[in-house]
Amino acid sequence: MNHSLTRRSFLGVSLATATTAALAACSGPPPSSGSVVRILPTDPLVATFEAKRAASGRTISQQLTAGMVGATLAGTAVSTWGYNDALNGPLIRAQVGDLLDVPLTNGLAEATSVHWHGLALRNDADGVPGVTQKPVLAGADYSYQFRLNRPGTYWYHSHVDTQRERALYGALVVDDPKEPLAYDQEWVIVLDDWLDGITGTPEDVLSELSMGMGMAGMDMSSGMKYALTGSNSDYLGGDAGDVKIPVHLFNGKAAQEAEVIQASPGSRVRLRIINAAGDTAYRVGVPGQKITLTHSDGFPVRQQEVDAVVLGMGERIDALLTVKEGYTPVLALAEGKEGGAHGVISTSGVGSAPAAADLPTVLAGTVMDGGRLKADDSVLLDKKSPDRTHTMRLTGSMEKYEWGINGRSFDPDKPFEGAFDISLKDRVRVKFVNETTMWHPMHVHGHTFQVSGGGARKDTVIVRPKETVTVEFDADNPGQWIAHCHNAYHAARGMMGLFSYVR
Repeated sequence: MNHSLTRRSFLGVSLATATTAALAACSGPPPSSGSVVRILPTDPLVATFEAKRAASGRTISQQLTAGMVGATLAGTAVSTWGYNDALNGPLIRAQVGDLLDVPLTNGLAEATSVHWHGLALRNDADGVPGVTQKPVLAGADYSYQFRLNRPGTYWYHSHVDTQRERALYGALVVDDPKEPLAYDQEWVIVLDDWLDGITGTPEDVLSELSMGMGMAGMDMSSGMKYALTGSNSDYLGGDAGDVKIPVHLFNGKAAQEAEVIQASPGSRVRLRIINAAGDTAYRVGVPGQKITLTHSDGFPVRQQEVDAVVLGMGERIDALLTVKEGYTPVLALAEGKEGGAHGVISTSGVGSAPAAADLPTVLAGTVMDGGRLKADDSVLLDKKSPDRTHTMRLTGSMEKYEWGINGRSFDPDKPFEGAFDISLKDRVRVKFVNETTMWHPMHVHGHTFQVSGGGARKDTVIVRPKETVTVEFDADNPGQWIAHCHNAYHAARGMMGLFSYVR
Protein backbone atom coordinates (compact mmCIF):
# COMPACT_ATOMS: atom_id res chain seq x y z
CA MET A 1 0.00 0.00 0.00
CA ASN A 2 1.26 3.50 -0.83
CA HIS A 3 0.62 5.12 2.52
CA SER A 4 1.35 8.67 1.39
CA LEU A 5 -1.36 8.43 -1.27
CA THR A 6 -3.96 6.90 1.03
CA ARG A 7 -3.31 9.53 3.67
CA ARG A 8 -3.76 12.24 1.08
CA SER A 9 -6.97 10.54 0.01
CA PHE A 10 -8.15 10.54 3.62
CA LEU A 11 -7.60 14.26 3.77
CA GLY A 12 -9.62 14.80 0.65
CA VAL A 13 -7.09 15.25 -2.14
CA SER A 14 -8.09 12.24 -4.27
CA LEU A 15 -11.79 11.54 -4.17
CA ALA A 16 -11.30 8.52 -6.42
CA THR A 17 -9.63 6.66 -3.56
CA ALA A 18 -11.51 8.29 -0.68
CA THR A 19 -11.96 6.40 2.54
CA THR A 20 -15.18 4.68 1.67
CA ALA A 21 -15.22 2.56 4.79
CA ALA A 22 -14.88 5.51 7.11
CA LEU A 23 -17.36 7.64 5.19
CA ALA A 24 -19.87 4.84 5.19
CA ALA A 25 -19.40 4.56 8.93
CA CYS A 26 -20.35 8.23 9.29
CA SER A 27 -23.83 7.47 7.96
CA GLY A 28 -24.22 3.75 8.54
CA PRO A 29 -24.61 1.57 11.64
CA PRO A 30 -21.90 1.81 14.29
CA PRO A 31 -18.95 -0.45 13.57
CA SER A 32 -18.48 -3.07 16.23
CA SER A 33 -15.75 -5.40 17.27
CA GLY A 34 -16.98 -8.01 19.66
CA SER A 35 -18.79 -6.07 22.38
CA VAL A 36 -17.40 -2.66 21.29
CA VAL A 37 -19.89 -0.27 19.70
CA ARG A 38 -18.56 3.14 18.70
CA ILE A 39 -20.42 6.41 19.22
CA LEU A 40 -20.32 7.97 15.76
CA PRO A 41 -20.92 11.62 14.81
CA THR A 42 -24.48 10.73 13.73
CA ASP A 43 -25.33 9.19 17.11
CA PRO A 44 -28.22 10.96 18.91
CA LEU A 45 -25.93 11.38 21.93
CA VAL A 46 -23.99 14.04 20.01
CA ALA A 47 -27.12 16.19 19.65
CA THR A 48 -28.13 15.45 23.25
CA PHE A 49 -24.83 16.77 24.60
CA GLU A 50 -25.02 19.79 22.32
CA ALA A 51 -28.45 20.64 23.72
CA LYS A 52 -27.03 20.64 27.26
CA ARG A 53 -24.58 23.44 26.48
CA ALA A 54 -25.44 26.94 27.63
CA ALA A 55 -27.36 28.97 25.05
CA SER A 56 -27.45 32.76 24.76
CA GLY A 57 -30.24 32.74 22.21
CA ARG A 58 -28.04 34.60 19.70
CA THR A 59 -26.83 33.32 16.34
CA ILE A 60 -23.60 34.63 14.84
CA SER A 61 -23.29 33.99 11.11
CA GLN A 62 -20.23 34.20 8.88
CA GLN A 63 -20.09 33.11 5.27
CA LEU A 64 -16.82 31.44 4.25
CA THR A 65 -15.93 31.00 0.60
CA ALA A 66 -12.80 28.99 -0.18
CA GLY A 67 -11.19 30.05 -3.45
CA MET A 68 -8.24 31.53 -5.26
CA VAL A 69 -6.53 34.58 -3.75
CA GLY A 70 -3.92 36.88 -5.25
CA ALA A 71 -1.43 38.67 -3.02
CA THR A 72 2.02 40.20 -2.94
CA LEU A 73 4.37 38.87 -0.27
CA ALA A 74 7.88 40.26 0.22
CA GLY A 75 7.71 41.73 -3.26
CA THR A 76 6.57 38.53 -4.95
CA ALA A 77 3.13 38.18 -6.53
CA VAL A 78 1.55 34.88 -5.52
CA SER A 79 -1.64 33.07 -6.39
CA THR A 80 -2.85 30.92 -3.52
CA TRP A 81 -6.00 29.71 -1.78
CA GLY A 82 -7.85 31.47 1.02
CA TYR A 83 -11.20 32.40 2.49
CA ASN A 84 -13.23 35.38 1.26
CA ASP A 85 -10.52 36.68 -1.10
CA ALA A 86 -8.02 37.34 1.71
CA LEU A 87 -4.76 35.89 3.04
CA ASN A 88 -6.22 35.78 6.55
CA GLY A 89 -9.79 34.56 6.76
CA PRO A 90 -12.32 36.85 8.46
CA LEU A 91 -12.03 37.25 12.22
CA ILE A 92 -15.06 35.49 13.66
CA ARG A 93 -16.15 36.97 16.97
CA ALA A 94 -18.89 35.69 19.26
CA GLN A 95 -19.73 35.12 22.92
CA VAL A 96 -20.10 32.06 25.10
CA GLY A 97 -23.48 30.45 24.46
CA ASP A 98 -23.86 31.84 20.95
CA LEU A 99 -24.78 29.53 18.09
CA LEU A 100 -22.14 29.83 15.39
CA ASP A 101 -23.57 29.44 11.89
CA VAL A 102 -20.95 29.24 9.12
CA PRO A 103 -22.08 28.40 5.58
CA LEU A 104 -19.08 27.21 3.55
CA THR A 105 -18.92 27.52 -0.23
CA ASN A 106 -16.14 25.52 -1.85
CA GLY A 107 -14.83 27.48 -4.83
CA LEU A 108 -11.73 25.29 -5.10
CA ALA A 109 -11.16 22.61 -7.70
CA GLU A 110 -10.83 19.96 -4.97
CA ALA A 111 -12.59 18.92 -1.78
CA THR A 112 -12.16 20.82 1.46
CA SER A 113 -13.50 21.16 5.03
CA VAL A 114 -13.22 23.46 8.06
CA HIS A 115 -11.88 22.37 11.45
CA TRP A 116 -12.54 24.54 14.52
CA HIS A 117 -9.24 24.25 16.35
CA GLY A 118 -9.42 24.09 20.14
CA LEU A 119 -13.19 24.05 20.50
CA ALA A 120 -15.06 21.40 22.44
CA LEU A 121 -17.91 21.32 19.94
CA ARG A 122 -20.36 18.76 18.62
CA ASN A 123 -18.53 15.93 16.87
CA ASP A 124 -20.32 16.22 13.53
CA ALA A 125 -19.03 19.82 13.15
CA ASP A 126 -15.35 19.03 13.79
CA GLY A 127 -14.48 19.09 10.10
CA VAL A 128 -12.37 15.94 9.61
CA PRO A 129 -13.26 14.22 6.32
CA GLY A 130 -13.61 10.48 6.67
CA VAL A 131 -14.11 10.67 10.44
CA THR A 132 -16.72 13.32 11.29
CA GLN A 133 -18.07 14.29 7.85
CA LYS A 134 -17.77 13.66 4.14
CA PRO A 135 -15.46 16.07 2.31
CA VAL A 136 -17.09 19.17 0.86
CA LEU A 137 -16.72 18.59 -2.86
CA ALA A 138 -15.56 21.18 -5.38
CA GLY A 139 -18.40 23.60 -6.09
CA ALA A 140 -20.49 22.34 -3.16
CA ASP A 141 -21.87 24.09 -0.06
CA TYR A 142 -21.84 22.90 3.54
CA SER A 143 -23.08 24.42 6.79
CA TYR A 144 -21.37 24.27 10.17
CA GLN A 145 -23.58 25.01 13.19
CA PHE A 146 -22.59 24.56 16.84
CA ARG A 147 -22.74 26.29 20.21
CA LEU A 148 -19.72 27.97 21.75
CA ASN A 149 -19.29 26.81 25.32
CA ARG A 150 -15.99 28.39 26.42
CA PRO A 151 -14.31 31.78 25.98
CA GLY A 152 -10.85 32.07 24.50
CA THR A 153 -8.60 32.52 21.50
CA TYR A 154 -9.15 29.87 18.85
CA TRP A 155 -8.82 29.51 15.09
CA TYR A 156 -10.27 27.65 12.16
CA HIS A 157 -8.56 26.00 9.19
CA SER A 158 -8.97 23.42 6.48
CA HIS A 159 -8.37 19.86 7.63
CA VAL A 160 -7.64 18.56 4.14
CA ASP A 161 -4.04 17.55 3.49
CA THR A 162 -1.75 20.60 3.31
CA GLN A 163 -4.47 23.13 2.38
CA ARG A 164 -3.88 25.20 5.51
CA GLU A 165 -0.29 25.65 4.30
CA ARG A 166 -1.78 28.10 1.86
CA ALA A 167 -4.16 30.58 3.51
CA LEU A 168 -7.21 28.54 4.42
CA TYR A 169 -7.34 29.70 8.03
CA GLY A 170 -8.62 32.50 10.25
CA ALA A 171 -8.96 33.59 13.86
CA LEU A 172 -11.94 32.87 16.11
CA VAL A 173 -12.40 34.79 19.38
CA VAL A 174 -15.03 33.74 21.89
CA ASP A 175 -15.62 36.57 24.34
CA ASP A 176 -16.50 36.12 28.00
CA PRO A 177 -19.49 38.33 28.95
CA LYS A 178 -17.95 38.45 32.45
CA GLU A 179 -14.35 38.99 31.31
CA PRO A 180 -12.16 39.38 34.44
CA LEU A 181 -9.04 40.56 32.60
CA ALA A 182 -8.51 44.34 32.51
CA TYR A 183 -7.08 45.85 29.31
CA ASP A 184 -7.70 48.78 26.99
CA GLN A 185 -7.59 47.18 23.57
CA GLU A 186 -6.51 43.99 21.89
CA TRP A 187 -4.54 42.83 18.89
CA VAL A 188 -5.32 39.48 17.26
CA ILE A 189 -2.08 38.18 15.72
CA VAL A 190 -1.89 35.26 13.28
CA LEU A 191 1.62 33.95 12.53
CA ASP A 192 2.49 31.77 9.56
CA ASP A 193 5.44 30.33 7.66
CA TRP A 194 4.97 30.81 3.92
CA LEU A 195 6.37 29.32 0.75
CA ASP A 196 3.38 28.80 -1.59
CA GLY A 197 4.06 30.56 -4.89
CA ILE A 198 7.52 31.70 -3.80
CA THR A 199 9.69 28.57 -3.79
CA GLY A 200 7.07 25.94 -4.55
CA THR A 201 3.78 24.55 -3.26
CA PRO A 202 3.01 22.66 -0.05
CA GLU A 203 2.40 19.57 -2.20
CA ASP A 204 5.87 19.94 -3.70
CA VAL A 205 7.33 20.06 -0.20
CA LEU A 206 5.42 16.99 0.97
CA SER A 207 6.40 15.06 -2.16
CA GLU A 208 10.08 15.80 -1.65
CA LEU A 209 10.04 15.06 2.07
CA SER A 210 8.17 11.82 1.43
CA MET A 211 11.18 10.51 -0.51
CA GLY A 212 12.96 10.38 2.83
CA MET A 213 16.10 12.02 4.11
CA GLY A 214 18.19 8.88 3.78
CA MET A 215 18.06 8.31 0.05
CA ALA A 216 21.03 6.32 -1.17
CA GLY A 217 23.70 8.58 -2.54
CA MET A 218 21.81 11.79 -1.78
CA ASP A 219 23.72 14.64 -0.16
CA MET A 220 20.93 16.11 1.95
CA SER A 221 22.78 19.38 2.48
CA SER A 222 22.52 20.26 -1.21
CA GLY A 223 20.34 17.73 -2.99
CA MET A 224 16.87 18.84 -1.91
CA LYS A 225 15.07 22.07 -2.70
CA TYR A 226 12.71 22.31 0.26
CA ALA A 227 14.13 20.15 3.06
CA LEU A 228 15.89 22.07 5.81
CA THR A 229 19.06 20.77 7.40
CA GLY A 230 21.06 22.26 10.24
CA SER A 231 18.27 24.09 12.05
CA ASN A 232 18.64 23.90 15.80
CA SER A 233 16.82 25.10 18.89
CA ASP A 234 18.10 24.28 22.34
CA TYR A 235 14.68 25.29 23.62
CA LEU A 236 12.93 22.69 21.45
CA GLY A 237 15.57 20.06 22.17
CA GLY A 238 17.39 19.96 18.86
CA ASP A 239 16.23 20.02 15.25
CA ALA A 240 13.82 22.96 14.89
CA GLY A 241 12.03 22.00 11.68
CA ASP A 242 12.03 20.21 8.35
CA VAL A 243 11.26 22.89 5.75
CA LYS A 244 13.07 25.92 4.33
CA ILE A 245 10.78 28.91 4.79
CA PRO A 246 11.38 31.96 2.60
CA VAL A 247 8.83 34.30 4.23
CA HIS A 248 7.27 34.58 7.66
CA LEU A 249 3.95 36.39 8.07
CA PHE A 250 2.45 38.51 10.85
CA ASN A 251 -1.24 39.00 10.03
CA GLY A 252 -0.56 38.23 6.40
CA LYS A 253 2.32 40.69 6.10
CA ALA A 254 6.02 40.02 5.67
CA ALA A 255 8.59 41.94 7.71
CA GLN A 256 9.07 44.51 4.93
CA GLU A 257 5.45 45.73 5.18
CA ALA A 258 4.74 45.23 8.89
CA GLU A 259 1.29 45.97 10.26
CA VAL A 260 1.06 49.06 12.51
CA ILE A 261 -1.68 49.67 15.08
CA GLN A 262 -2.33 52.77 17.19
CA ALA A 263 -2.46 52.87 20.99
CA SER A 264 -2.04 55.39 23.81
CA PRO A 265 1.07 55.54 26.01
CA GLY A 266 0.50 53.61 29.22
CA SER A 267 -2.42 51.61 27.81
CA ARG A 268 -2.59 47.84 28.15
CA VAL A 269 -2.94 45.80 24.98
CA ARG A 270 -4.11 42.20 25.03
CA LEU A 271 -2.18 40.21 22.46
CA ARG A 272 -4.08 37.17 21.15
CA ILE A 273 -1.32 35.22 19.37
CA ILE A 274 -2.07 32.26 17.08
CA ASN A 275 0.59 30.09 15.43
CA ALA A 276 -0.95 28.94 12.14
CA ALA A 277 2.36 27.73 10.70
CA GLY A 278 2.97 24.25 9.36
CA ASP A 279 6.61 23.67 10.35
CA THR A 280 7.77 26.62 12.48
CA ALA A 281 7.61 27.48 16.16
CA TYR A 282 7.77 31.20 16.93
CA ARG A 283 9.46 33.01 19.79
CA VAL A 284 7.39 36.13 20.48
CA GLY A 285 8.38 39.12 22.58
CA VAL A 286 9.12 42.85 22.73
CA PRO A 287 12.77 43.94 22.76
CA GLY A 288 13.73 45.37 26.16
CA GLN A 289 10.29 44.89 27.65
CA LYS A 290 8.44 42.10 29.42
CA ILE A 291 5.02 40.75 28.56
CA THR A 292 2.59 39.08 30.98
CA LEU A 293 1.23 35.70 29.91
CA THR A 294 -2.44 35.29 30.84
CA HIS A 295 -3.89 32.43 28.76
CA SER A 296 -2.75 29.34 26.90
CA ASP A 297 -4.99 27.77 24.26
CA GLY A 298 -7.93 29.81 25.53
CA PHE A 299 -7.65 28.92 29.24
CA PRO A 300 -6.33 31.25 31.97
CA VAL A 301 -2.95 30.47 33.51
CA ARG A 302 -1.17 31.76 36.56
CA GLN A 303 0.06 35.03 35.16
CA GLN A 304 3.78 35.21 34.55
CA GLU A 305 6.06 37.95 33.28
CA VAL A 306 8.49 36.78 30.59
CA ASP A 307 10.86 38.19 28.03
CA ALA A 308 9.48 35.90 25.34
CA VAL A 309 7.09 33.02 24.77
CA VAL A 310 7.45 30.10 22.33
CA LEU A 311 4.41 28.84 20.46
CA GLY A 312 4.37 25.53 18.63
CA MET A 313 2.18 25.08 15.58
CA GLY A 314 -1.48 25.21 16.59
CA GLU A 315 -0.86 26.82 19.98
CA ARG A 316 -2.31 30.15 21.14
CA ILE A 317 -1.06 32.50 23.82
CA ASP A 318 -2.73 35.60 25.29
CA ALA A 319 -0.43 38.20 26.82
CA LEU A 320 -0.65 41.73 28.21
CA LEU A 321 1.70 44.47 27.08
CA THR A 322 1.94 47.98 28.54
CA VAL A 323 2.56 50.42 25.71
CA LYS A 324 5.48 52.84 25.87
CA GLU A 325 5.80 56.14 24.05
CA GLY A 326 6.85 55.87 20.41
CA TYR A 327 7.07 52.68 18.40
CA THR A 328 6.89 49.26 20.08
CA PRO A 329 7.80 46.31 17.83
CA VAL A 330 6.29 42.91 18.63
CA LEU A 331 8.71 40.32 17.24
CA ALA A 332 7.91 36.79 16.12
CA LEU A 333 11.24 35.08 15.49
CA ALA A 334 11.33 31.68 13.78
CA GLU A 335 12.58 29.42 16.56
CA GLY A 336 15.81 27.72 15.50
CA LYS A 337 15.49 28.98 11.93
CA GLU A 338 16.38 32.13 10.07
CA GLY A 339 14.00 35.05 9.80
CA GLY A 340 10.77 36.10 11.37
CA ALA A 341 8.05 38.70 11.17
CA HIS A 342 6.78 41.53 13.35
CA GLY A 343 4.13 44.13 13.91
CA VAL A 344 4.39 47.58 15.46
CA ILE A 345 2.39 49.54 18.03
CA SER A 346 2.58 53.31 17.51
CA THR A 347 1.54 55.98 20.02
CA SER A 348 1.80 59.04 17.77
CA GLY A 349 2.13 58.26 14.11
CA VAL A 350 5.01 60.75 13.99
CA GLY A 351 8.23 59.60 12.39
CA SER A 352 8.92 56.17 10.95
CA ALA A 353 8.51 52.72 12.40
CA PRO A 354 11.77 50.81 12.87
CA ALA A 355 13.00 49.04 9.75
CA ALA A 356 13.03 45.26 9.82
CA ALA A 357 16.80 45.22 9.35
CA ASP A 358 17.28 47.31 12.49
CA LEU A 359 15.32 45.01 14.82
CA PRO A 360 16.96 42.46 17.14
CA THR A 361 17.31 38.90 15.91
CA VAL A 362 17.46 37.41 19.42
CA LEU A 363 14.95 37.37 22.29
CA ALA A 364 16.70 36.08 25.40
CA GLY A 365 16.00 36.13 29.14
CA THR A 366 13.03 34.37 30.70
CA VAL A 367 11.38 32.27 28.00
CA MET A 368 8.34 30.05 28.50
CA ASP A 369 5.80 28.06 26.51
CA GLY A 370 2.24 27.02 27.26
CA GLY A 371 3.22 23.51 28.26
CA ARG A 372 5.39 24.87 31.10
CA LEU A 373 2.81 27.26 32.53
CA LYS A 374 0.49 26.46 35.43
CA ALA A 375 -3.29 26.50 35.19
CA ASP A 376 -5.21 29.20 36.98
CA ASP A 377 -7.02 27.70 39.97
CA SER A 378 -10.38 28.42 38.34
CA VAL A 379 -9.76 25.90 35.55
CA LEU A 380 -7.91 23.11 37.36
CA LEU A 381 -9.40 19.68 36.77
CA ASP A 382 -10.82 18.00 39.85
CA LYS A 383 -8.38 15.53 41.34
CA LYS A 384 -9.38 12.06 40.25
CA SER A 385 -7.67 8.78 39.49
CA PRO A 386 -7.66 7.96 35.79
CA ASP A 387 -10.19 5.44 34.52
CA ARG A 388 -8.08 4.81 31.44
CA THR A 389 -4.46 5.39 30.60
CA HIS A 390 -3.30 5.47 27.00
CA THR A 391 0.31 5.68 25.90
CA MET A 392 0.91 7.39 22.57
CA ARG A 393 4.48 6.68 21.52
CA LEU A 394 5.52 9.19 18.89
CA THR A 395 7.52 7.20 16.37
CA GLY A 396 9.26 7.63 13.04
CA SER A 397 12.31 9.32 11.61
CA MET A 398 13.60 11.78 9.05
CA GLU A 399 15.40 8.97 7.23
CA LYS A 400 12.27 7.55 5.58
CA TYR A 401 10.07 10.50 6.56
CA GLU A 402 7.47 8.10 7.92
CA TRP A 403 5.83 9.21 11.15
CA GLY A 404 3.39 7.41 13.38
CA ILE A 405 1.93 6.64 16.78
CA ASN A 406 2.94 3.43 18.53
CA GLY A 407 4.89 2.41 15.44
CA ARG A 408 1.85 2.65 13.18
CA SER A 409 1.23 5.25 10.51
CA PHE A 410 -2.42 6.21 10.44
CA ASP A 411 -4.33 4.30 7.76
CA PRO A 412 -7.34 6.32 6.56
CA ASP A 413 -8.91 3.21 5.04
CA LYS A 414 -9.01 1.76 8.57
CA PRO A 415 -9.50 4.78 10.88
CA PHE A 416 -10.60 2.66 13.84
CA GLU A 417 -7.65 0.30 13.65
CA GLY A 418 -5.37 1.10 16.56
CA ALA A 419 -7.95 3.50 18.02
CA PHE A 420 -7.66 4.62 21.64
CA ASP A 421 -11.01 3.62 23.10
CA ILE A 422 -12.60 5.74 25.82
CA SER A 423 -16.04 5.89 27.45
CA LEU A 424 -18.24 8.71 28.61
CA LYS A 425 -17.31 10.07 32.05
CA ASP A 426 -13.83 8.54 31.93
CA ARG A 427 -10.92 10.49 33.31
CA VAL A 428 -8.39 9.76 30.57
CA ARG A 429 -4.64 9.93 31.15
CA VAL A 430 -2.49 10.19 28.03
CA LYS A 431 1.27 9.76 27.97
CA PHE A 432 2.90 11.33 24.92
CA VAL A 433 6.23 9.49 24.72
CA ASN A 434 8.47 11.01 22.08
CA GLU A 435 10.82 8.33 20.79
CA THR A 436 11.99 10.44 17.85
CA THR A 437 14.72 13.04 17.46
CA MET A 438 12.20 15.71 16.44
CA TRP A 439 9.84 17.81 18.55
CA HIS A 440 6.10 17.43 17.98
CA PRO A 441 3.22 19.79 18.89
CA MET A 442 0.51 17.26 19.77
CA HIS A 443 -3.10 18.36 19.32
CA VAL A 444 -6.30 16.65 20.55
CA HIS A 445 -9.61 17.48 18.92
CA GLY A 446 -12.82 18.18 20.81
CA HIS A 447 -11.30 18.35 24.31
CA THR A 448 -8.91 20.30 26.49
CA PHE A 449 -6.45 18.46 28.65
CA GLN A 450 -4.43 19.50 31.67
CA VAL A 451 -0.69 18.99 31.65
CA SER A 452 0.40 16.93 34.68
CA GLY A 453 1.53 18.60 37.88
CA GLY A 454 -1.04 21.39 37.80
CA GLY A 455 0.01 22.46 34.31
CA ALA A 456 -1.98 24.56 31.90
CA ARG A 457 -5.29 23.53 30.35
CA LYS A 458 -4.54 23.08 26.65
CA ASP A 459 -5.39 21.30 23.43
CA THR A 460 -1.91 21.45 21.85
CA VAL A 461 1.36 20.81 23.66
CA ILE A 462 5.04 20.70 22.71
CA VAL A 463 6.65 17.28 23.20
CA ARG A 464 10.43 17.48 22.89
CA PRO A 465 12.70 14.68 21.64
CA LYS A 466 13.00 11.75 24.06
CA GLU A 467 10.58 13.50 26.43
CA THR A 468 7.32 12.23 27.97
CA VAL A 469 4.47 14.67 28.52
CA THR A 470 1.53 13.38 30.55
CA VAL A 471 -1.90 15.00 30.25
CA GLU A 472 -5.40 14.25 31.48
CA PHE A 473 -8.86 15.09 30.18
CA ASP A 474 -12.46 14.27 30.98
CA ALA A 475 -14.34 12.26 28.36
CA ASP A 476 -17.37 14.53 28.23
CA ASN A 477 -17.88 15.03 24.49
CA PRO A 478 -19.02 11.87 22.68
CA GLY A 479 -17.87 11.02 19.19
CA GLN A 480 -14.75 10.18 17.21
CA TRP A 481 -11.87 12.59 17.76
CA ILE A 482 -8.55 12.82 15.92
CA ALA A 483 -5.28 13.45 17.79
CA HIS A 484 -2.20 14.32 15.76
CA CYS A 485 1.05 16.19 15.44
CA HIS A 486 0.33 19.75 14.27
CA ASN A 487 3.40 19.78 12.08
CA ALA A 488 1.44 19.60 8.83
CA TYR A 489 3.97 17.34 7.14
CA HIS A 490 4.29 14.94 10.07
CA ALA A 491 0.51 14.55 10.19
CA ALA A 492 0.32 14.00 6.43
CA ARG A 493 2.93 11.26 6.79
CA GLY A 494 1.05 9.38 9.48
CA MET A 495 1.49 10.87 12.98
CA MET A 496 -2.20 10.71 13.75
CA GLY A 497 -4.48 8.64 15.95
CA LEU A 498 -8.12 8.45 17.03
CA PHE A 499 -9.76 8.76 20.44
CA SER A 500 -12.90 6.70 19.96
CA TYR A 501 -15.88 6.83 22.32
CA VAL A 502 -17.37 3.39 22.81
CA ARG A 503 -20.41 2.11 24.64
